[in-house]
Amino acid sequence: MGNITESYENLAEIFPNKIAIHTNHQQINYQKWSELVNQTANWLHSLHSENKTIGILLPNGIPFLQLFAGASKAGWIAVPYDVKWTKIELEKRVKLSNPLMIVTTREIYYQFKQKIPNLMNLEDALLEISRFEWNINRYTQENLPFYIGFTSGTTGNPKAFVRSQDSWIASIDCNRFDLEINESDHILIPGALMHSHFLYGAISTLYLGGTVYLLDKFSPIEGQSWIESYPITTMYVVPTMIEAFLKQGIQINKSIKILSSGAKWSERLKLEIYHIFPKIIMYEFYGASELSFITVISNRDGMNKAATVGKPCYGVRVQIRLQDQILAKPNEIGTIYVRSGLIINGYIDHDGRTVHSIQDKEGWATVHDRGYFDEDGYLYITGREQNMILYGGINIFPEEIEGVISLHPDVEEVAVIGLTDLYWGQVVAAVIKGEGCPLELKRFCKKYLSTYKIPRKWYFLSELPYTTSGKIARAELIKQIESKVTSD
Repeated sequence: MGNITESYENLAEIFPNKIAIHTNHQQINYQKWSELVNQTANWLHSLHSENKTIGILLPNGIPFLQLFAGASKAGWIAVPYDVKWTKIELEKRVKLSNPLMIVTTREIYYQFKQKIPNLMNLEDALLEISRFEWNINRYTQENLPFYIGFTSGTTGNPKAFVRSQDSWIASIDCNRFDLEINESDHILIPGALMHSHFLYGAISTLYLGGTVYLLDKFSPIEGQSWIESYPITTMYVVPTMIEAFLKQGIQINKSIKILSSGAKWSERLKLEIYHIFPKIIMYEFYGASELSFITVISNRDGMNKAATVGKPCYGVRVQIRLQDQILAKPNEIGTIYVRSGLIINGYIDHDGRTVHSIQDKEGWATVHDRGYFDEDGYLYITGREQNMILYGGINIFPEEIEGVISLHPDVEEVAVIGLTDLYWGQVVAAVIKGEGCPLELKRFCKKYLSTYKIPRKWYFLSELPYTTSGKIARAELIKQIESKVTSD
């Protein structure tokens, strides 16, 4: 299909002075953006390396996007790393992805250079890049892999996946057809670019010719200021960001489109968001790192079907299969399978070279989420197999219990987990962020849940651990609670 940077030169000719990226520190137009990406691609091509993988260990900023887009243009693979990772977390992911070099800040360079020898100071990289011509030679072949990302398995250990150019170009069709986004949009990216939701938001905007407004790091106060000061039409978010707006008591009366991915919105939060963004059009995605966009729903439909995750995105097919692989009927719960052009190439083996596809012979793939379609073709998620709790031989999906507990007014956030038990195998435990007492919450649960689904243990924390994508880090939370149980 092409390259995620293929539109830049045409955009630079059509409106060279249009702002491509706006940050706290600088603005660059499409003419300059196209030149920077070309120079970066020429620099990488000049290295004549068989290993065409570059790591990016940087905070939000134009250099992050420049290196990512330049690598794509050169036919290289880019690997974003999180500046918040510990040395051990970083080393695990570097070993999996095996980059030729990792471009990072001066501070991180001196912090990790003894342990990670292929680090390169950003200032040195930008100086080298500036010496190259801004005219581009054609390096790329069709549908090259261009992006390595990470997801955690049930143990919490990282798994590396590789994605192709075509998968993101196919995803951009979802922007056009499902979200009605085009070159006239001004899009706020408030989250870390190492998270694919925000990185994709920025890169897809640049592909279409819109303007990216990039925060250094998320702040609800700064987000409000930018929305009110600039002609922002759209904002990419995860639900925890909306929680932060609520905590600050911020209200924004401007008409704006909100694109959400990551954790599922609670019904309480869905209702509260309309008080702080009364003029929003909100699109909620259901997807996975491996599968990309699966379904989408806007608040125009979602108010009538608050529990659904919507209908399949443009170019995406979804099936619900029972245990014997027979297709489920409406309202029958089964495993969700997806077929689209948006799916990853596969997981990278620990040798750093072999890629294992997740698709079957017909192109279908699953991450073992469970759900069902209603009679109108809307998808509902009932649970994720990796989160399933096995209580005395009974399968319990924590998402159902979380949905009930989150309706209680004293609960800010809840995670339901399975804790090891010698007799039952696992018992259901609820970890609550907020006020409340176990007895009151148990009585509340009895109104909606079978007795065996009501949590046997209750824990209250001031904060829950999160992944970089804004989801609750369940593996880390289970370790945290089990260590607490052991110490008590």
